[in-house]
Amino acid sequence: MTPKDIFEKQIAERLSSDAAKAAVKDLDAVYQFHITGDDGGDWYIDCRDGTVNQGTDDDADCTITVADEDFVNLVTGATPGPQLFMMGKLQIAGNMSLAMKLSQVLGT
Repeated sequence: MTPKDIFEKQIAERLSSDAAKAAVKDLDAVYQFHITGDDGGDWYIDCRDGTVNQGTDDDADCTITVADEDFVNLVTGATPGPQLFMMGKLQIAGNMSLAMKLSQVLGT
């Protein structure tokens, strides 16, 4: 499993359901993800319309930077987000309170 698979298949499919769209729409935010490493890239999730897009959004409310392997571990539940943050493996820029709601967006 790669970050691309997670964003473009797993998260996109989950957010295509009306229930998931309604759950994240209340966040009224854009999450930017910068995934480093060989399988990395940039994706953003627009919670207002429940879409996942490859690339960057300069107006993102919260930006998450994490290595590809750590991102996979985060989404699969192998490593909790707070642990990655405390170890310095997950960096957050922007609205910190939105970062605390990340599990709603990722479905973890």
